[in-house]
Amino acid sequence: MLCLGGVILSAGVVSADQPSPPETETDEPDDNETATLWSKSPNECPSDEEYYEQFGEHRSALEGLSDCTDISFAEPPETASIWTQSDFESLSPGSASTAVYPDHATTADGRWISDAHATVFAIQPATIVHQDSDETPLYVAPQGDLYGFIDYRVDVPEGESTDTRTVSWSLVEHEISDTRVKQDETLIHNTSDEHTPQLEYELNGSGSTTLTLEADIEVELERTVTRQNGSTTDTLTENLTVSDQRELEIYNLTASIYHAAYPDGDNGVAIYQSQPWHGYELTEDGDAVVRGVWRYYTARDTNWDTLIQASTTESERQNSTAVPVYVRAFPSETGPRADPIRDGPDIEEVWGSDSPSPNRTIHEHVEVDVVDEPYVRSYGVAVRHDDIDRDHLEVQGIVRGETAELVEPASGSERQIRASNLSVEILEQNESAATITIELRDAETGTPIELQNRFEDHRRFAPIGTQVRDGYISVGETRVETNSSGIATVTLTQPGAYSVAYHPGTWRTHDPAYVGDVERVSWHPLATANGWFTLLVQVFWLSLPFVAALYAGLKLGSFLHIPDGHNS
Repeated sequence: MLCLGGVILSAGVVSADQPSPPETETDEPDDNETATLWSKSPNECPSDEEYYEQFGEHRSALEGLSDCTDISFAEPPETASIWTQSDFESLSPGSASTAVYPDHATTADGRWISDAHATVFAIQPATIVHQDSDETPLYVAPQGDLYGFIDYRVDVPEGESTDTRTVSWSLVEHEISDTRVKQDETLIHNTSDEHTPQLEYELNGSGSTTLTLEADIEVELERTVTRQNGSTTDTLTENLTVSDQRELEIYNLTASIYHAAYPDGDNGVAIYQSQPWHGYELTEDGDAVVRGVWRYYTARDTNWDTLIQASTTESERQNSTAVPVYVRAFPSETGPRADPIRDGPDIEEVWGSDSPSPNRTIHEHVEVDVVDEPYVRSYGVAVRHDDIDRDHLEVQGIVRGETAELVEPASGSERQIRASNLSVEILEQNESAATITIELRDAETGTPIELQNRFEDHRRFAPIGTQVRDGYISVGETRVETNSSGIATVTLTQPGAYSVAYHPGTWRTHDPAYVGDVERVSWHPLATANGWFTLLVQVFWLSLPFVAALYAGLKLGSFLHIPDGHNS
């Protein structure tokens, strides 16, 4: 994987056979921006010479790279929206006798109106999220544009003639009389007489909704009947309503925010949001950030690769000159991360749910660094840092240009974090065990810190308003909780040195909250008089066989000893 500025380049596949930007007066992506757009095509990776032979022009370095790779972004790119709007202007309807529509359009026929459709071309700004193994919801900004394509054809009946009369038909008028955009059943915008309307919308609420493009088509024909005694003319009309729907998620990002101050001067912030998020900026200059799991690439909507041009007698398929492009988000990390890594923010806690890898929802010709293992789709993060600028805190969204509205809860967003004082004392000990007493208090006030929930098994007897404090004390691998006096006792049966640590619950749900504390305690049977006596007794009994053997050896040696006088 390569990194170029804010763009992450990962080995992948892109076809050189791509649509060219339309020639319009709209701002268009330049060649390098265009090079980042195309995915979902088989890999061709032509050489510079082959590219020049095919297209008659030289390509930039980034264009050459994009012909052999998929390019992913560190943040939602703007190129998809620019391309879509530019391409949309090249979308042309048919004539009165021909209709143009994409393969996936739902067409309707009336008496004289045929192949009529109203099809959503694109909704921008928006991001398609590869969320898990079977969900790819479309998140759209609360305010944006819906691009529509409406077309139809009119089958004017053929005239007929007999000996007594002649019937002729003519098309007097045809039009799109009304075009509407509705959120569920609520009208939010309407216009008329446009085959390619660009409709501004403003959505209410958040979460799932249905956006509907609806159009009324009117046709007026004249039928003239001529007989020997004169002619009569009748005016006939037909109305037909066509529509298209998109199920989507309104990306109305709102974040609940809580602040805290640590005893050492550090700042804490906890942020909750129910929708996917891109990142947090903690300072005005953006030097301290928390990144979410999402990365981005752009891909065309392949439903618009071909168009059908239909008339009364034939239908012809043709390559489309207008292809919408969407931003797509995929998880590239298993969880949030802080930046910079050294001297940057510390992620204290992450709230979320495990989601399976969405790699099966990625197009077969797209290769990006999507996680292959389950990842945490987080809805809350608690961060600690020495410099958090509350006035410039920003929660950035996965839809381009969207940031969260920060909301402080009615109960207040400030949390007090205090130092805790953990003390450990050996209460009694013998040669087989030791009992230690652990005491946990507020370092500032001396108030006992209770961790035990006295009413856990009898919740209906718990006094109203009683706060149960989360957290525990670990003694090696054992977990204990203090009582109402802030005291817990533990019996140790294995000699050794033990780490005794207080693990407080999250400060977000406690006021006051505490930081942890650590003490160490050691115990060994030799640390007691009984232990020494027992050791001496054991040594005595163990040494008896050796003493007896030594005594026997000395006696045997003296018995076998030959006096020096006997040797002369």
